[in-house]
Amino acid sequence: MPSRVTRRPTLREVERWPATVSVSEAATALGISASHLRAQIAADSAPVEVLRFGRAYRVVTASLVDLLSGRAAA
Repeated sequence: MPSRVTRRPTLREVERWPATVSVSEAATALGISASHLRAQIAADSAPVEVLRFGRAYRVVTASLVDLLSGRAAA
């Protein structure tokens, strides 16, 4: 499982991530700040599928891969 990602991962690396990742990890893969992605989640406008567990959020890696590879629905 990725932890404290400090550089933008490649698509191949993201494809090997677990089924869900933290908002921070997803934001790094997208090249945006975690606070920006959290704001998009709060506004229900995140470009990736997000699961909510109580007050915590996890990003579905498959939707992240689809977006990064250009396969995401427009």
